[in-house]
Amino acid sequence: MDFPQGIDSKFRFILVVAARARQLQSGARPLIQTPSKRATRIAQAEVQAGPVPFRVEEPDKLDLPRHDRTRSTKSAS
Repeated sequence: MDFPQGIDSKFRFILVVAARARQLQSGARPLIQTPSKRATRIAQAEVQAGPVPFRVEEPDKLDLPRHDRTRSTKSAS
């Protein structure tokens, strides 16, 4: 499968398509003409055609919770 520019994996493709499908289901208008009426098919066609904007943030820029590594683990007895 060929991915649009900026999409590096099937997982990212699915995430972008799912987010766009939610927008379509919430009332957003399709960006391209397609014979399908299903939001997921329309979103997939839009992402493959390229008009859906998205950005990939670097992991260090994301606000992810850090695990407290100073906690000791209790062993099960």
